[in-house]
Amino acid sequence: MKKISYLLLTLTCILVSACHKKSADTPAASQSMSTEVASAAQANAPATQAAASNPEPSEAEQELERKKQLMAYASMEDQYLNDTKAQWAIDAKASSTFGDDQRSGPSSTNAVVNTKGSVDGKTWTNNRQDMGFDWLELSYEKPVSASEVRIIFENGAGVEAISKIELQSTDGKWNTVWEGISDQKQDRRGNRTWFVRSFEKTTYKAKAVKLTLANNLQRGYKEIDAVQLVGE
Repeated sequence: MKKISYLLLTLTCILVSACHKKSADTPAASQSMSTEVASAAQANAPATQAAASNPEPSEAEQELERKKQLMAYASMEDQYLNDTKAQWAIDAKASSTFGDDQRSGPSSTNAVVNTKGSVDGKTWTNNRQDMGFDWLELSYEKPVSASEVRIIFENGAGVEAISKIELQSTDGKWNTVWEGISDQKQDRRGNRTWFVRSFEKTTYKAKAVKLTLANNLQRGYKEIDAVQLVGE
């Protein structure tokens, strides 16, 4: 009997001790939870403050930014148009022209001769939207050691399809100066998109430029206004 009483007393002590321990652990757990909540709040505070300090731009601010972009585009284009080292094509021919498969043939609106001379809003348009390749070849009055070619696409139509640029030396040989996948997108700041590719100045004199377009890289008809050859 004494043995049973002793066991009961021992069991009661163990239970009481466990309850005291649980009670002692609870504040620590609560404190840990509170610390985590506080840390999360502090982490989110900068983002909340940033959102509060950077509100959506007003209409006036948006309009000012639009005009800044237009001004930057105008400055870029003016620099290209007045470049004394650049020249415009005096003759041109192409692999196809929109309307080739029509009985009346291509109209003057899409003719390849439109790529002769400076930018004027008149363009050459190819005859296929997403099949095969097309090319445009342009001749220049003065052979030069070339360092850059600038292609002007109307509204960016075809700027992503350009895949190769070749220069013809005075001895008639064609030399590839750039080939690849175009990373140029439509420049929405203006009605034209300038595709500009610079390269090491050629050791030979270039008299012509040949552009190759991979039609499936950008679905739709390609429209080129003019092409500059830069060199001296």
